[in-house]
Amino acid sequence: MKKAKRLLGTFVSLSMVTVLAAACGSSSGNSQPSATPAGAAATPQPSAKAEQVTLTMYSWKPEDKDAYVKIIQEFEKENPDIKVEFKPFKSTEYNTILKNALTAGSGVDILQLRPYDGARALADANYLIPLDDLKGISNVPQEHLNAAKGSDGKVYGVPLMLNNAIIWYNKTMFQKYNLTEPKTWDEFIQLCETLKSKGIVPIAQSGKSAYLLSMTHSLFGATAYGGNTFVNAILKGETNFNDPKFIESIKMMQTLGKYFPKDFVAIEDKDAQALFMTEKAAMYINGSHRLETFEKDKPPFELDFIPALAKNSGDPAPIIAWVDGSYAIAKSTKYPEQAKKFMEFLASPKFGQMYSDELNRISPIKGVSPKHPLLKKMTELTAKDNTPYLMLTDFSGGTPTTKTTFEDSLQGMYIGKLTPEQVAKETQASADKWFKPKK
Repeated sequence: MKKAKRLLGTFVSLSMVTVLAAACGSSSGNSQPSATPAGAAATPQPSAKAEQVTLTMYSWKPEDKDAYVKIIQEFEKENPDIKVEFKPFKSTEYNTILKNALTAGSGVDILQLRPYDGARALADANYLIPLDDLKGISNVPQEHLNAAKGSDGKVYGVPLMLNNAIIWYNKTMFQKYNLTEPKTWDEFIQLCETLKSKGIVPIAQSGKSAYLLSMTHSLFGATAYGGNTFVNAILKGETNFNDPKFIESIKMMQTLGKYFPKDFVAIEDKDAQALFMTEKAAMYINGSHRLETFEKDKPPFELDFIPALAKNSGDPAPIIAWVDGSYAIAKSTKYPEQAKKFMEFLASPKFGQMYSDELNRISPIKGVSPKHPLLKKMTELTAKDNTPYLMLTDFSGGTPTTKTTFEDSLQGMYIGKLTPEQVAKETQASADKWFKPKK
């Protein structure tokens, strides 16, 4: 019996040691912790490594993929627990794919927003997370944040890039024929006449995609109606598209038709680019984003650009500028905090500088200084004096949109079906259906 009691005592002692060891954890770190007794303080455990998450990022720019791989790598170095998958789609298919994902509530965390009315529609449909309190959002000027606001006035996106409507020109050709850069409308018309007399197409303009016509109009519109003074008046309802100044801008477009390629309404933008790149045309009107295309294709001549033209010598000629897309967070994301972390990066000067350098585009973020001399010149002109691409920034509403109505009417004018006055009338009739002047 005494022997049995000794064995029992030894067993109990060993059991207690085992329990204590399990509770404290072995030196090897392989033992499992026991449950904490009721009322006892929990034993502190080493903090677990943050779970890695993957954010899916939608874009309509497949051509930007290589640049984004480099840019995203910089973010991931500083945030190893967050991976970002850049998933671009064809621009023509993007809206439908995005709508399906947002409706389903899955598939996308970060999305590229169409500017102005496009962003407003998604914000008003409650698909996005507001970003007014986002760290770094103040790096973007208020005038550019307007491109990513909802009807409630809240900011829902971080503007990605600015665009300018400009006249690209073959500087080598200009030097060859002793041509000088025009400053006024009359000088521009004289330049076009000189080029035409030499058998050179003055302007490589495409008209098949009608939006290219309204982009070109935005540039000469500022010449006719004087920039922001007229813009503010039309937005306040103090005038409208039947204003003689606006009709004059349409007449300017009509005049330019004889300096465009033959049958330009039927040619694609890529064909217009080819005319310019092969030096059959001296100028090409499009956005500043085309600099990236030219840098890749390497034209056999020195490139330069002309901003908006003054109506008369000495008049101001503001450059045309607008936000060409933003990034937002889908409200359905499972990782809102990680998504906000990435958005903070997108709002940083570091991202803006990398984006500008990698893609030769103008960043809306303060403090970014482009390396490319032409891009730097555009940035400086935009900061000095700019006026908006009015049809895009404020008249993309309605069904069909007023912008679309205007573009289709311009095509109608070029094939002889409408007069400039009728183009203006149809545009105003569209705006009357939905546009409400700002107070």
